[in-house]
Amino acid sequence: MTSNVPPVIPMGACCFLSERVWKTKWEIRPGDIRQTFLLTDQYPQWYILNTRWGIKTRGMKLNMFFQSFFDERLAQYAYLVGCQRTGEAIVIDPPRHSEAIIARAKKEGLNITAAAETHIHADFTSGARQLAEDLGAKLYLPGEGGEDWSYQYTDGLDAVLLKDGDKFSIGNIDFKVMHTPGHTPESVSYLLTDRGSGASEPMGIFTGDFVFVGDIGRPDLLEKAAGIADTAEKGAVQMFDSVQKFKELPDHMIVWPGHGAGSACGKSLGAVPLTTVGYEKQFNWAMKENDREEFVKQLLDGQPEAPKYFAMMKKVNKEGPELLNGEDIRILEDAQEFNRLRGQEGTLVLDTRPAKDAGQSLVKGSINIPFNKSFTNWAGWLIGYDQELLIIAEEGKEEEIREALESIHLDRITAFVRPETAISASGTDSYDTLTVEEFVEAKKDDNTYVLDVRNDSEWEGGHMSDATHHFLGHLWDEELPRDKELLVHCQSGARSAIASSILKARGFDKVSHMAGGFGAYERKGYDTVK
Repeated sequence: MTSNVPPVIPMGACCFLSERVWKTKWEIRPGDIRQTFLLTDQYPQWYILNTRWGIKTRGMKLNMFFQSFFDERLAQYAYLVGCQRTGEAIVIDPPRHSEAIIARAKKEGLNITAAAETHIHADFTSGARQLAEDLGAKLYLPGEGGEDWSYQYTDGLDAVLLKDGDKFSIGNIDFKVMHTPGHTPESVSYLLTDRGSGASEPMGIFTGDFVFVGDIGRPDLLEKAAGIADTAEKGAVQMFDSVQKFKELPDHMIVWPGHGAGSACGKSLGAVPLTTVGYEKQFNWAMKENDREEFVKQLLDGQPEAPKYFAMMKKVNKEGPELLNGEDIRILEDAQEFNRLRGQEGTLVLDTRPAKDAGQSLVKGSINIPFNKSFTNWAGWLIGYDQELLIIAEEGKEEEIREALESIHLDRITAFVRPETAISASGTDSYDTLTVEEFVEAKKDDNTYVLDVRNDSEWEGGHMSDATHHFLGHLWDEELPRDKELLVHCQSGARSAIASSILKARGFDKVSHMAGGFGAYERKGYDTVK
């Protein structure tokens, strides 16, 4: 390392430097910053440096190790924090599949001795119980909110139910609990102090689903997703009070949120992986609204529809998720066996191929949810927890697909099957893909019915005058005309392809969707209404 490397960057300073700049200007690589505010491989350029750490050369160990892990399908962050002096580590809000986190801890010479949760999650299956059973991890869980919001699986486990102001330590790293209800009654945040480096005050806060980058957690999920009446407005009022507590924290403190952009736990989450208290005070709408009634109104207005699977997740994470046993994946190679299984009551054939492939060779009776970053969301909307799954998948994708489904507790996987085996067994169906011009021409026919499968806010922002709104997440149950050709569109063409496969599975004969979606329709200058 050359002598012109700055020895210290002030606490809370945020550097966004490309790898090229690090290498050429300072002759240092991201891996040399061992405190690793390296938030995932997706964001290799972000670092927050503490004055007491400075910059260390390779091979020198710091007092604290830190890394986040981001699941892009759930837009969820988990955090690994370790004391390198004692070799102990904790996972904050662990996912159900924590193998990558465990592997990283081992690589750093750390032993995961604890796991902590910020609240009972509604959007993914918690891995806290799995870590307790597999590794003997001590659990630190919220003990606020009353009996209705308490964990029910802690008997026989080393678990501590935490109250506001409680403290615990992992080696030389201290955590202090701050009760921050609003998103849920039991929600807590954790203030982190790296005592091993000589610090006596917190450097950052894990906010879970309380404060995000540019937004705050929604308080209406208990009412909308779990069906618990009269909790949305009460939660919004609690959130206002929690925000006032947050605003009292020092500006320099780092904020590590539980989710990023794409999560349904808020309405306008930022994609940046971390923030500071001071930045949020200045730019987060919720920090600037000081009138309680107006705050409640704004917070409840315009929240996205809660995914159907959220209700089950809340129940599962409260009662305790089923433990994973690592059983082998079953792959069917016999077409007759595939046909036998698909004919059993309660079985759903799920095709995970890209829409361009599945749309022209759709296995009869199957639905197509392409395995991409939106897969888990739409699987949660469209697959029932009582259904047995036969999954059509390309070779080599099986383990990743299983993990994605298990991340929201869709565990009832009978087997995987290759596309060619499924096609040879059942034959194929298809839906038509139309250009914008072809779609516009087709809908002039009185024997067509135009479906807009976008969400409420998209529909309200503008739509075709002759379209009817049928949100994709509800499409299994929507009443639709059997005597007309169904013309389907969304914003880009991705969701309408999923919708088309569902309509075919429901037995509708004539189904077409529009490539490019409403976005392409608007760009070509066609009329819209609001």
